[in-house]
Amino acid sequence: MRVLVVEDEPMLADAIAEWLRDEALAVDVAHDGRAALDRLAVNDYDVVVLDRDLPVVHGDDVCRELVESSSPTRVLMLTAAAEVTDRVAGLGLGADDYLTKPFAFPELAARIHSLGRRSRPAVPPVLRRAGITLDPARHQVFRDGHYIPLSRKEFAVLTELLRADGATVSAEFLLEKAWDEHADPFTGVVRLTILKLRRKLGDPSVVETVTGVGYRIVP
Repeated sequence: MRVLVVEDEPMLADAIAEWLRDEALAVDVAHDGRAALDRLAVNDYDVVVLDRDLPVVHGDDVCRELVESSSPTRVLMLTAAAEVTDRVAGLGLGADDYLTKPFAFPELAARIHSLGRRSRPAVPPVLRRAGITLDPARHQVFRDGHYIPLSRKEFAVLTELLRADGATVSAEFLLEKAWDEHADPFTGVVRLTILKLRRKLGDPSVVETVTGVGYRIVP
């Protein structure tokens, strides 16, 4: 899942981004509303964590423009204002959820995961295919009952492959969902991650390469 964090306090933005990356999410950061809109114009995000009181372009205007564009991106609005009227106003703009500062990082992550599930077609909370069981909430993967330790990127790639339920997923899609905007599309990181994933999952291999198209999990 790919997330855009829009927060004008750099230390808080970096702390949120680091926490979410530990949750195996791909995270980009913007510090003002204009930078957020620029990123939203070129990248597909599942969730935007949007501070309401932003410089250059106010968070309300970012939310409004995103909603008016009929984007499937979900909006989690952050604010220091805890009054009910403020929350109602934020939700009235089209935000999907609202969280006041200060907040607990585990709650923020849980809300983002929940919104991310709503941004795409519904899938089971635990993904299963070809003897593989992946539990996103616990960040655990098993094959035929045996625990498989995976890196954050390996976990993210396997999640997307399992979500596809046997359909072929392109390397470009995996790069977009599992890496942030600083990833170089010409480095072969997806191919290398797939190789490591195959090795860790063991034999017989369940990750199939569809030449010229991408990758899929065999039945």
